[in-house]
Amino acid sequence: MATGEGIGLDIGIAADLRPEAGTRAGSLRLLPEDRFEEYDSPATVAAISAALSECGHKPRFLFGGRGFLEAMLARPPELVFNIAEGSGTRSREAHVPAVCEMLGVPFTGSDPLTLAATLDKSVAKRLVASAGVATPRFAVLESTADLGRIAGLRFPCIAKPLREGSSMGIRRGSRAEDAGALRDEVERLLLDYEEPVLVEEFLTGAEFTVGILGEGEGARALGVMEIEPLGVRVEEFVYSLEVKRNFRREVAYHVPPRRPAGVVRAVEELAIASARALGCRDLSRVDVRLDADGAPQFLEANPLPGLAPGTGDIVILAERAGISYVELIDRTVKTALARIGRSPCPAA
Repeated sequence: MATGEGIGLDIGIAADLRPEAGTRAGSLRLLPEDRFEEYDSPATVAAISAALSECGHKPRFLFGGRGFLEAMLARPPELVFNIAEGSGTRSREAHVPAVCEMLGVPFTGSDPLTLAATLDKSVAKRLVASAGVATPRFAVLESTADLGRIAGLRFPCIAKPLREGSSMGIRRGSRAEDAGALRDEVERLLLDYEEPVLVEEFLTGAEFTVGILGEGEGARALGVMEIEPLGVRVEEFVYSLEVKRNFRREVAYHVPPRRPAGVVRAVEELAIASARALGCRDLSRVDVRLDADGAPQFLEANPLPGLAPGTGDIVILAERAGISYVELIDRTVKTALARIGRSPCPAA
């Protein structure tokens, strides 16, 4: 168990809490059921707070959005533990770290540029591809009139909202076998999420997620987790919202993966290369899938991995790698402090 020494830090937790689902302001149309999927619950904030306390720190909740800004101006902490998703724009995840940078307050996690770049799936894919990392071919559609842009892509394809995480918008039917099915999915996503849609070639091999600690040349894998579908062939498996909400029945998680050492090593190396290309730091997660030939390719990166106890992918991965929740939070803080040149706990 990780414990603090001496006098702990005043750590502010920045987070956006999940509101009750309802109707869109000014409209009777219901929001999609996963519209606030990325936001955190009070239970997650409480778990992080308890872990920080166990490590000897003095945590307090700073909220997100305007509440965070007001709290920072009134009484800035020594360190911000950032899990805030933000709202309103494609740069929303950059809001909290931008405020921290402006006020000179250190924070955990990636900087504003990385958070903005990774939220846009097409930008992230272009950046990793420029670093020589394999990723499925794709097109970005702003309307159904843009469907001609998929010419040259091989079916099956998968459609995703361009600027969302936590499998938002991704359903079992998001995998399209032909142009007609794809059009239906694109229409649904454009209507529900009011943003462009990313269409990419669907990879038919095994899927993995890799937890990464640190940054740049110092980045290393916490572990590699294989996501085995139950009741559906790997070639057809979509790690959808339905699956994630019912993961105990839908999938089996394997840490380490049930694959040859060479395959696991290749997945890990590609994930670390992706995180480096995107500038991820402290704690991040990269999703990887094998193609039909068994070669790994980059899917997405999450520089703000979900930390819900017992359900967040990186939490499950860490626990199965022998890393407790408290230790995961402690390592995140200590990695951030080492990056900014501070000792884990100030002298008494």
